[in-house]
Parts: sequence; structure tokens; C-alpha cells
Amino acid sequence: MVEEPSQEAVSQFVERFAGVLANSGVPTMSARVMGAMLVSPNGTMTAAELAEMLKISQPAVSGAVRQLLQVSFISRERLPGSRKDHYRIREDVFAAILERRNLALSEWEATSRAGAALFAEDSPVCRRLTEAADFFAFIHADMEQMIKNWRAEHPR
Repeated sequence: MVEEPSQEAVSQFVERFAGVLANSGVPTMSARVMGAMLVSPNGTMTAAELAEMLKISQPAVSGAVRQLLQVSFISRERLPGSRKDHYRIREDVFAAILERRNLALSEWEATSRAGAALFAEDSPVCRRLTEAADFFAFIHADMEQMIKNWRAEHPR
């Protein structure tokens, strides 16, 4: 049986995880909140609990939570008898992250194709933009299929 990790080990994991997310473009405070919520025993925390765990101010938590709510990575709920908001990380948060990234690939493809249409078909610019659009379309289709496969193998 594995022992419960020390608070220090958990904090180090949260910061390391947040660093990985931040390097991928997630704002640092939002990444830290996500990391903290992942290690929460029930996946739900209040703003005060997040601030205490992460040793950050309530306004910092508020900004991070607001952003995570806007992109549907977390939800806000009220527990019966509680006057505090509780934030819950989505069950499928990582699939949701990749779905959002995949939407961006669609936009990159469409924009590249629109740019290619501005130039003669045999021009280097048209070829370059068409290749970019084809690449984005290829990756988009593969990622879409991977997410479908994941959800088929891991139904909620």
C-alpha cells in the first residue's frame, strides 16, 4: 500500500504540473489552480482553500477561477447548506483542453486557405500557405478522431 504523500511532495507536484501547463500557454495562476484541484481528494475546492494551499491572494484565485470558468475547465457549484462557491474540475478536462486546441487548428486552416487564395496558384506563397492549411487539416482530423476514441474507451 502506498503512503499518503507529504504536503511538501504534493506542493512540488502542483508547481511542476503548473509549470508544464504554463509552458503550453496556460496562464500561470490558472495552471496552479488546475494543479491544486487535480490533487484535491474530491476535485472540488473553495477560493479560500485554493488561496491557502497555493499561498496566493484571493484576487489571484478569483482571476484564475474566472478564466477557468470561461473556458469551461471548471464549474461553480453551491453545496447544500454552504454559502461559499465551490469549484469543481471537469471530469474530462484534458479532452476538453485538446478540443479547444483542435478548434484553433480549424481556424488556422481556414485562415491559411483564405491567405493562399489571395495569391496565384503557382506562387511560392500560395504553395506555402496551402501546405500549412493541409497540415492543420491533417492534424485536426487526427486529433478529432483521437478524442472520439478516448471518449469511446472512457465513457463518463
